[in-house]
Amino acid sequence: MDHILKCHDIVKTDFERGENCYLHDRQGKQFVDFESGCWSAALGYGHPRVNQVMKAQIDKIIHLGTRFPSSLTEEAAIAVLDIVGIDDGKCVFLSSGSEAVEFGVQTARRLGGQPLLLTFANSYLAAFGSAGKKSSAEWQLIDWERCAQAGDGDFLKTIPFETIGGFIFEPGGSGSESVRFPGKQFVQEIAQRVRENGGLIVANEITTGLGRTGKWFGFQHYDLRPDIVAIGKGLGNGYPVSAVAMTRGVAEKLEAGGFHYAQSHQNDPLGSAVAKGVIAIIREGNWIEAGAATGAHFLEGLRRLGEKHRLLKEARGRGMLLALEFGPHELFSAATAAQALYESGFLVAHSAARNFLRFDPCLTIAREEVDRLLKCLDGILDTAEHADSG
Repeated sequence: MDHILKCHDIVKTDFERGENCYLHDRQGKQFVDFESGCWSAALGYGHPRVNQVMKAQIDKIIHLGTRFPSSLTEEAAIAVLDIVGIDDGKCVFLSSGSEAVEFGVQTARRLGGQPLLLTFANSYLAAFGSAGKKSSAEWQLIDWERCAQAGDGDFLKTIPFETIGGFIFEPGGSGSESVRFPGKQFVQEIAQRVRENGGLIVANEITTGLGRTGKWFGFQHYDLRPDIVAIGKGLGNGYPVSAVAMTRGVAEKLEAGGFHYAQSHQNDPLGSAVAKGVIAIIREGNWIEAGAATGAHFLEGLRRLGEKHRLLKEARGRGMLLALEFGPHELFSAATAAQALYESGFLVAHSAARNFLRFDPCLTIAREEVDRLLKCLDGILDTAEHADSG
């Protein structure tokens, strides 16, 4: 891979086929992917109905200019607004989660009328733009894990809500760096104070949308009604389409203010067809309910491992977003466990800084594969603890 720019670690370069939760390399070895790609393949790799939608649309038209939106885009927008729960709102379809979040951020900055936006300090919002940089000149950050320990109410007194034009809420706790979830009352109080000062609520659903947390969207665990919802990842099941949904009021203010935004693949018919198809397939297959049940089974298994093994500190999760944290040890860590699982045919993410494994399997994964991973991890931990005690 001498001609691919190395922006991150490259682990393997010979995967050539995937179906459901499985990846196969050129040697024919099968791996079970507990990351769903970049958490994108909510319905697994190569879903036949998603592929059928793509192939059918490719034979018609893939791309149109931004001044010629297809009726497919209108149909996809209606489907998105329905699952988001925004009556009579509007959508724009883009190409990536980062772009969707930055679009939502710039909308809140334009309409909120204040110099700062509010978000959690360890949120991962985007790869670029204001959302990616989160500079102190534009952002007020809350370390919600620390303030939860100190007392939420006292901490919120220190936030200058009169300068906040919007709250960018990441329902997954903090992207890939924690898999912890802020308290419902705490989030609701922040949202209320922002709204009292004329600010907007933006939900970042890039990693938590499309059933990842056991509901269509992570913000639904908090009984919030966001003004703007940024959607990526699972909307295309791996195809690069994202969306921003907003209330009618927000949309009309943007349009009345002369807002202009255009990029080459905005509201493309192919992306719209895929988004509409993915939503229909998830609905018809009851995959959110199925994923929530499998996730509960998975979390129960991880907690049993935590009770058994002294190397483990905590198992936590919500739906199909789970983590297993390890205690400090000189010779064994989450990275060690991830490598051992990889050698046994399981792909899992890990955080070296936080010392935990992260699991984001597709909603369609069979419980048998979850049980196989749990059994394999149990054996890895048995071996490590036996060697340690010996």
